Amino acid sequence: MRVATAMVGPFQENAWLIIDPDARRAVLVDPGDEPDTLLALLDASGATLDAIWLTHAHLDHIGGIAGVRRRWPVPVLMHPLDQPLFERGASQAALYGVPFEQPDPVNGALAEGMRLTVGALQFDVLHVPGHAPGHVIFVGEGAIFGGDLLFAGSIGRTDLPGCDPAAMQRSLERIATLPPELAVHPGHGPSTTIGAELSTNPFLNGIARVKRA
Repeated sequence: MRVATAMVGPFQENAWLIIDPDARRAVLVDPGDEPDTLLALLDASGATLDAIWLTHAHLDHIGGIAGVRRRWPVPVLMHPLDQPLFERGASQAALYGVPFEQPDPVNGALAEGMRLTVGALQFDVLHVPGHAPGHVIFVGEGAIFGGDLLFAGSIGRTDLPGCDPAAMQRSLERIATLPPELAVHPGHGPSTTIGAELSTNPFLNGIARVKRA
């Protein structure tokens, strides 16, 4: 597996390109903004884009979809519980005063227990709500593409519409049981590992609990 990333948009969101270099196939996880930047990342990889996978549908994770799909009209996969968030992308962007192009409807559903592939690479879908109702992560090939569930030293917000602090606590307790050597590629900030966060992140090692807003 080869991984490329770009930090895009005013929210400095990490979009991730997962590449099977042997098969020269790729998927794009959370294309949040700046589609030209993401298309350049894909061009540099030399791979063919097979799909777009969404960890969740907050506006800073979906704003580049329309631009990418003008060149690569690939399937967009998302958990159905995030459909209301997806549909409100443009209105939410207007509240923040940021440019946004509303994507076309998604055309594939993610669910707990699914196995996704890109070339010979395999990833399991885990439904981990809390930051968003349909938040998922993609686990495989020694890595987690984790959206806004877990950050280096922190976690995703639980005070936004649709958040559920209790669900977030359960999701964190679940991923705390994953192998410590797994790399975590988050939606914001630097990459980390499960082991590093178990040592230093109070929300993952049980020192702190997610509070209700």
